[in-house]
Amino acid sequence: MNWEPWTGCYKASDGCANCYFYGPHAKRYGQSTIQKTDKFDWPIKTNAKGEYNIKGNKILATCFATDFFLPEADEWRKEVWSIIKERTDIDFLILTKRIDRFLVSLPSDWGTGYDNVNMGCTVENQQAADDRLPLFLSYPMKRRFIACAPLLEAIDLTPYLHGVDHVTVGGETGREARECDYDWVLNIREQCVKANATFWFKNTGSLFKRDSVVEKINPFKQAGMAKELGINISDGKKS
Repeated sequence: MNWEPWTGCYKASDGCANCYFYGPHAKRYGQSTIQKTDKFDWPIKTNAKGEYNIKGNKILATCFATDFFLPEADEWRKEVWSIIKERTDIDFLILTKRIDRFLVSLPSDWGTGYDNVNMGCTVENQQAADDRLPLFLSYPMKRRFIACAPLLEAIDLTPYLHGVDHVTVGGETGREARECDYDWVLNIREQCVKANATFWFKNTGSLFKRDSVVEKINPFKQAGMAKELGINISDGKKS
């Protein structure tokens, strides 16, 4: 399930160039005005009986179609933290390219982190990894994951995998997509094996290079093809 308390976004780095959601060939291209959505307080909405509409024991991917740390959302984020704190029975997955803004609007009782928040940092190339991940690791969080998406080149995550629970890798999707090389994916997987981190190959991207051959993959088949390769690692086991 996805929760988008606000909508709109704009480029943060090279990985945003062909964004599947707001890029030049996306339906939402140009929607850079940051606005609250009608689902802003969705997790705490109740029915006539006073029960939450969203039941517990769910995972909510939060701001995956925008960015949790956009400066335009600084005041709203305070309210969102309160919502997250109230729903301790839900796991909130938060993904960002703007990890440098992590401390802005952080709740006063954050301490070492909320148990139900899994914070993710996106890196698309080595420069992004070297710029963002030292900051990512320096902030107090109980659960961390790295998303190499879209993966644009080989990345050495080795210096940054301590304290990271999970790594997700995915290629770029769209008509202007850049290649995703399977060798890069396998190399990151091997780094995860050595660091005892779980690993998920989310999708191949539109241009997938394997055994020196570049194949154009239908958007609706990219996730399935990645799964069929059988390289995911869950709790130390290949799946």
